[in-house]
Amino acid sequence: MSSIIHIDSADDPLISGYRNIRDRDLARNDGLFIAEGKVVLRVLLETQRFEPVSVLALENRLEGLGEILAAAPADLPVYIADASVMDTIAGFHMHRGVLALARRPAPQPVARLVAALPENALLVALVGISNHDNIGGIFRNAAAFGADAVLLDKTCCDPLYRKAIRVSVGGVLKVPFATASNWRELCLALDTGGFRQLALTPSGMLDISEVSPGDRTALYFGTEGEGLPAELMARMEGVRIAISPGFDSLNVAASSAIALHRLSAR
Repeated sequence: MSSIIHIDSADDPLISGYRNIRDRDLARNDGLFIAEGKVVLRVLLETQRFEPVSVLALENRLEGLGEILAAAPADLPVYIADASVMDTIAGFHMHRGVLALARRPAPQPVARLVAALPENALLVALVGISNHDNIGGIFRNAAAFGADAVLLDKTCCDPLYRKAIRVSVGGVLKVPFATASNWRELCLALDTGGFRQLALTPSGMLDISEVSPGDRTALYFGTEGEGLPAELMARMEGVRIAISPGFDSLNVAASSAIALHRLSAR
């Protein structure tokens, strides 16, 4: 069982990594990230893809975490506090009552991740997705439909941002991902890997229902409004999801769910 340590003061140096997490989310430079919620903590500990550093929980939530913490390293510190102390530590009301600090791994080169994927791999490539809800939703869909990886360019927001992890229900912690310096690096790695590259766009010539599952396939999604860069679009097949006439488009996370569902039967 992990070490249980009572925290009586928000100024205790043991929990400094959790202090004012909304501000620290945006400017962390300590090589760590925060996971929030019981479900996300379970994924963090069960997948063992990221090294947990500690857990901070409300005192009245500890009993309900017993099964989850059984999978934790024996020396993992578990800090517990009452609601007033925890809210002061976090800087807002922590109604979920469960946080964890984990260590970021060294960045993985995109080409290395692509080279390690299976022969019939299905992956998501993201360009310019700067909304954490959309990033989290896409990772949730990628996990739900068995995508092998998610690739991002540098203009996307951080998948290990606390809100993105929470919205993904831990999907960010399950699906391998890597970030490229730009979309050209993504294309080069996927060209080298023999991927069919499909760009999701309302103006696509091909309907998603016409795409057969089974090929090594990468689905590109761009920012809402502007979409994918024109130069990128010119290099690949455009694929659309049919919607009612007179309506503009789907949310990018919803589009990823439909496309991944269509191509996940491999």
